Amino acid sequence: MQRAFLSFFLMVLVGGLAEARSTALATPATVKDTIVVRLPNKATLTLTVRDAAQLREMKNYQLDSLTSRLAGYITQAEKAAKDASTDQVTLQFYPDKDQPGKNLPEQIRITTRKKAANTNRVDVMLNKTFGVVVTTDQDGTKSYNTKETNRTGAQRQAHRDSTRLKQLERKSTSVNFVFDLGLNAFVNQKPRSITLPGETGSVDLRTEGSRYVNLGLDFVTRLGGKRSPMSIVVGPEISFNNYMLSGNNRWLDANGRTMVIRETDGRQFQKTKLASSSINVPLMLQLQLRDSHYKPTLMLSAGGFAGYRIKSWTKLKYTNEGSTNKEKEDGSYNMENFLYGLQGTIGYRGLEFFGKYNMNGLFKEGAGPDTQVLSFGIRIAGN
Repeated sequence: MQRAFLSFFLMVLVGGLAEARSTALATPATVKDTIVVRLPNKATLTLTVRDAAQLREMKNYQLDSLTSRLAGYITQAEKAAKDASTDQVTLQFYPDKDQPGKNLPEQIRITTRKKAANTNRVDVMLNKTFGVVVTTDQDGTKSYNTKETNRTGAQRQAHRDSTRLKQLERKSTSVNFVFDLGLNAFVNQKPRSITLPGETGSVDLRTEGSRYVNLGLDFVTRLGGKRSPMSIVVGPEISFNNYMLSGNNRWLDANGRTMVIRETDGRQFQKTKLASSSINVPLMLQLQLRDSHYKPTLMLSAGGFAGYRIKSWTKLKYTNEGSTNKEKEDGSYNMENFLYGLQGTIGYRGLEFFGKYNMNGLFKEGAGPDTQVLSFGIRIAGN
């Protein structure tokens, strides 16, 4: 390394201090100022700063003394790289401890990486604020660069990990939009004796038509320390349940009872369903695991919910004598107003599934089929 090159760079840097400072003050804080110096040997020196205050800090480094000191340090680093058996060598120097009171950098870390035969690269960090990258080509020509983009892949990954960890520790509560799409099934159904002509003893649902849709906002609050994987989840949700019958059967509300009867008057049903909407509030305990880069991996949550039925109705679509007809009728259909049960989710990274079990019956006792509802499917949640 030629000491004259470093001296020339530092002199130009100090000489342009006033102009660079005014430029930084005139531009927004998010804009970076850049000083580019082309040396006689076609090497380029580039210095990027965030603001004028950071540029003024260069005065504290006693640049005249640092010029010769830095050249000696890089010479030692290059020699260590040639003699080393590995592709990377890191040396650390502490000028301020060697000569206290002279405002020298607290630490200079020089990392040398072998690129190929007769080629190596040296990274120099001053107090982890200013960085200089020195690259030696096969013909012995050195180039210098301080741009942040010259960090290694490991350094960039470490920066992303640090940023992700800070966000994780700072954000104790998050709000997730929830969209569930799944199916409904009747479980624990108890057949009843047939008391009316045409009434079926059990209820069979058409799987693909018995859909479940849920929309809501879940508030996730961390429990414990800043890196605790445990959270509590609560939030309002609105659900829509469809119970579509299989076969040529339809729902009927008569004499204070809701039943399923077989159609015998010649109509052929294409769709015959009972639907309801409800508002629910889940309360769950959530475990969120993360990988070494603080990205979410396995997630488990379990708890319960309570809700209230808002509305219910039936829809018919059928053909009769060659024509297609539709009918809709609102009513309570003797369904339970208050709902409660268990629910949980399991997911890995971006894929998540849910399950929801109604502990109370779908209908009031003695006023409809004796059955409970199980809903399951895929969940789409986002911050």
